Amino acid sequence: MAGETVIETRALSKTYRDFWGRPKVRALKALDLEIKQGEIFGLLGPNGSGKTTTIKLLLGLLFPTEGQALVFGKDATDVSKNQRIGYLPEESYLYRFLNAEETLDFYGRLFDIPHDVLKERIDSLIKTVGLERARKRQLKEYSKGMTRRIGLAQALINEPELILLDEPTSGLDPIGTREMKDMIIRLREQGKTVVMCSHLLADVQDVCDRIAILHQGELKELGRVDSLLTLADVTQIRAKRLPQPCIDEIQQVIARHQGELLTVEHPTTTLEELFLSIVRDSEARPGRRVVQEASSNS
Repeated sequence: MAGETVIETRALSKTYRDFWGRPKVRALKALDLEIKQGEIFGLLGPNGSGKTTTIKLLLGLLFPTEGQALVFGKDATDVSKNQRIGYLPEESYLYRFLNAEETLDFYGRLFDIPHDVLKERIDSLIKTVGLERARKRQLKEYSKGMTRRIGLAQALINEPELILLDEPTSGLDPIGTREMKDMIIRLREQGKTVVMCSHLLADVQDVCDRIAILHQGELKELGRVDSLLTLADVTQIRAKRLPQPCIDEIQQVIARHQGELLTVEHPTTTLEELFLSIVRDSEARPGRRVVQEASSNS
């Protein structure tokens, strides 16, 4: 990714304290991240791994115990940067008695968007998220999947440069999930930066350029999805029009039998397998953490 740095964290740490100020839980430990403009970045980890804490620190909803988070070059505690951010929380807290148009109009007015511009943007977003037939229905009548759609539209109402998505495909059926992933990819094509948290690893594998895996508040893996999933110690050969006796032979034999060599490459594992192996290794070796990129191809 050749874009400018949108998010940077430097030894970012957060410790929650009890009523008397004593350390209770260290939710995040010396997190170092750098996220570039125009990439889709996945933040993964089991429950309690520090994902939500990281998002709240980036939004300025929490103050770090140690370290620093920078968004658009500004300290994350500077609320002025939030004008350029869209946020879809895991649970959307929307007004149940408003319909889709009224909901987007309400949030658009918070950003002082001119009336004519806002009206066009509301129409466009309702079409984008597939709620044209339900635009006049109150949100209390929406299914969870429909609520996720209007939540995404709300997150995009200010045309943000950075979008933070927490479980964006939660509650969506397979068709809705595919449409949501396509919308996320289109946001990247528009030059926007997307950071998404998800427990659905296949979704992350489909859309993310890079991922960070957190466990017990520590960064355990970081890099490009394609690089992390490649099995470097295994070679896969695909060919066609080979006679049966040649199937088990090496590349030179393929050429001798006039076969057509299609590919020689390293096969890939799945993000689910990678994720589980990292978590298990983290539990076995709790002191291990990543301090730099696993790949320099970003």
